[in-house]
Amino acid sequence: MEGLTELLTPVNAGSQNLKVAETDPRTDPRWESFVRGHPNGSIHHHPAWLEALEREYGQKGVHFICEDSAGKVLAVLPMLETRGLPFGLGRSLAGRRLSSLPRTPVAGPLSIDENATVALLQEAVERVDADPGLRLQIKTQGRELDGLIDGIACAPWRLSYLLQLPEDAENAFRIANRHSRSVVKWALQKAARLGVYARPAETEAELSVWYGLYLETMRHNVVPPRPYRFFLALWELLRPLGMMELILAEQDNAGRRRILAGSIFLSFGQTVTYAFSGSRLRDLASRPNDVIQWRAINDAHKNGFRFFDFGEVPEGEDDLAKFKRKWGAEPARLYRYYYPANTALHSGIADTRGYVDVLGKAVWRRLPLRAISWLGDQLYARL
Repeated sequence: MEGLTELLTPVNAGSQNLKVAETDPRTDPRWESFVRGHPNGSIHHHPAWLEALEREYGQKGVHFICEDSAGKVLAVLPMLETRGLPFGLGRSLAGRRLSSLPRTPVAGPLSIDENATVALLQEAVERVDADPGLRLQIKTQGRELDGLIDGIACAPWRLSYLLQLPEDAENAFRIANRHSRSVVKWALQKAARLGVYARPAETEAELSVWYGLYLETMRHNVVPPRPYRFFLALWELLRPLGMMELILAEQDNAGRRRILAGSIFLSFGQTVTYAFSGSRLRDLASRPNDVIQWRAINDAHKNGFRFFDFGEVPEGEDDLAKFKRKWGAEPARLYRYYYPANTALHSGIADTRGYVDVLGKAVWRRLPLRAISWLGDQLYARL
């Protein structure tokens, strides 16, 4: 593997012949090596995540790699093509897309050279131009792609919340804000009195139990759920690598144990990411989610991770944003780039909540969990 110093050495792009090609990240060792060495490499660039996405709906990835004349990798761009909603539903943005990446918060190009970034974007644009009706979508944490390619437009997306962990892993994690610290302490003490504690899931059967709680939560929050086979793929692909953990909140009441909630966390590089959550709604007063987050944050800190990513929050979800802020997480705006540029005008339409609103919240919350699962599967199969 290339060292970080070598990886970040500036390249004289004017004297190099750049080559962009498709590759399979699962079989091309250069991909994972580059992602691991890049300071912005994330779990969503890793070959195991890409394979989980492909397994979810049988999609074939279109993953680009750019190298110089000496064969040194300068940039990578993971992409998948979506089918889009039928009958023009959702207007242009919900149509067929070449996306980096669908059903993923952020996964823009990783690059050590701006010319290599441009080469990747040009290749993606050419693919879109050659296929009428296809649109380009790239999800980034910042506006680093501004001005690189004509016709690509940027649109603001949601706020994401990131907690920076202390460098000293030997001392216990401490919430900086005094009021928030008091609120969390109260929640943890209440959970302890009720016999609630956190532990990692150990079997696929526990993953299946958690999925029922996840469906219940998605129904309550009026959000389409992901299919069980996706989470099974994460369990089978990422967990053996130490990059996925399902932490459960369990209650022990006189020897009778019940799972109250659970959250999936993804680990890669310097970051632990809070990805998916499910709770038994009638047990929320027992504070199971506080117990889970406290366990996950402290584990991340003890294991030397520098960042804890709480993920994005849809507009108007003030309670969710408040929950993430109380741990000390700070908001930052995410962005999405689109080609053709006029697609960006409709960027908000791709929010899956908008599609559920067609049914109405009251109807959605009365549906059986099996129906919720089926509807979510049908929607995500096209997005």
